[in-house]
Amino acid sequence: MKLNKVVIGAGSNIDPNQNIKEAQNALANHLNLIKTSAIIETEPIGCSNQDNFLNCAFLVETEMDSTSLKFWLKDLENRMGRVKTENKDGPRTIDLDIVVWNGEVVDNEVHEREFLQNSINELLPELKIKK
Repeated sequence: MKLNKVVIGAGSNIDPNQNIKEAQNALANHLNLIKTSAIIETEPIGCSNQDNFLNCAFLVETEMDSTSLKFWLKDLENRMGRVKTENKDGPRTIDLDIVVWNGEVVDNEVHEREFLQNSINELLPELKIKK
């Protein structure tokens, strides 16, 4: 079975220290967690009337395909109390997104969000993501 090398972006602004740690533990229990990037505080995008976010990224290996992993991440968000609202930029307990899949950037927000670029460059410096 092929192992896929994946960078998962994470963000939270509701009990962010606790929720990022909980997400990290869940990933470590179900996937091969290789490394976690530095945690970066960022201002909210799109909806400024909320607390700042803590963001980081996790480098993992998994036998899951991208669809299965995405489903598993969304399920984890739900189990951690994420509530989807009409405002996709609103406050959240946890946001987990696949941003790099086997060396390929697969999330367009990477090019718009410096914290994602920094996290990817920290985890996979060979990709040389441009800022």
